[in-house]
Amino acid sequence: MTTVELVCYKYKPLKNGELPLKVRICKDRKSRYINLGVSTKIEDWDFLNNRLKDSHPHKEEVENLITHTISNLKEKIVELKIEQQDFTAQSLIDKVNSKTVRQTVNDVFLSHMDRLSDEGRRKYMLSIRYIYNSLIAFNKHLDIYFTEIDSTFLRKYETWLRKKKVAENTIGIHFRTLRAIYNVAINENVVKPENYPFRKYKVSRLHEETAKRSLTKTDIERVLSFKPKNNLMHFPIDIFAFTYYCGGINFIDIANLTTANIIENKIVYKRHKTGKLIKIPLQPQAVQLIKKYSKRSSPYLFPILSVFHETEVQKANRIHKVMSKVNKRLREIGEELKLPLTLTTYVARHSQATVMKKAGVSTAVIKEIMGHSSERVTQIYLDSFDNEQIDNAMKNLL
Repeated sequence: MTTVELVCYKYKPLKNGELPLKVRICKDRKSRYINLGVSTKIEDWDFLNNRLKDSHPHKEEVENLITHTISNLKEKIVELKIEQQDFTAQSLIDKVNSKTVRQTVNDVFLSHMDRLSDEGRRKYMLSIRYIYNSLIAFNKHLDIYFTEIDSTFLRKYETWLRKKKVAENTIGIHFRTLRAIYNVAINENVVKPENYPFRKYKVSRLHEETAKRSLTKTDIERVLSFKPKNNLMHFPIDIFAFTYYCGGINFIDIANLTTANIIENKIVYKRHKTGKLIKIPLQPQAVQLIKKYSKRSSPYLFPILSVFHETEVQKANRIHKVMSKVNKRLREIGEELKLPLTLTTYVARHSQATVMKKAGVSTAVIKEIMGHSSERVTQIYLDSFDNEQIDNAMKNLL
């Protein structure tokens, strides 16, 4: 049992002789008090009925304060019991008394982006800035509080994005990012959890099946054996090949590889995106590519970064620039080969996963090779393969 009751605390009168009014919470035979910050003269208190007399000069205001405080405590008790959460008298008081920090949506976005920059997570920071700019374009400003981002606001934002002809999956990214920022605001006591609008507004419905991103083994071999006339095309093909031979390693991780990452004929590195430690045996083809590009004058295995790129911003800008050129040239190669999809380094990552799956490698092993946080993420890469299996199986009916 948890009891909540008003107490006229007669044991410790104030200096002016008045008695302080408190709310007492009793649970598990332990009592805690909330000081209401108001008091009464002894002659203005009805001890028999435990209430203020009509003679109290501020009777109505004080009673409103008492009712509000007790009501909040009882509502929180019901909420905690429904959620089957244990609590003590003191933790109940702490939950009710937790005050929100007066920060706007704009404040939280900016502080979170600054934090990501300080942590070196510039790519993620830029993706959040993109959503931040989108919200400003929609609402004209973000000098609003999170309580104003309700289901109505979210529906209007979705309609606005659709009018702009934004793709379904991109809309989903917008809302997942906004939801993440809202969760940051809750964790930092900027807004209360009960105002969370994403219980009603379901982000999960903003999804469409991703287009196929993997090539057949035959098409992969066509890319790897392609002999371009333009010498500038050799490096993109080699990066595509290294990605494929090294378990779908991301471009940013390739850029940061140094001689220190080669240990006992393996590439050992921490994935930039997740921090997960990856160990990949070096295939002979990958070794040949490393020998082709590594130089004594540079610690890096590939000529993407150099000793001149010292700061995280310099490195990020350089990686983005080179990756854009590599993917542009891969697209041109893909068009020349008449491939069924747009060729990028990401296609190499998807393709090696699909090839391994078709060879009988388990999803759990592919997850470790690719450095995914869960098998669910790996399965997204393999969905197109699973669909192909279903299509082929259904042909047996004919």
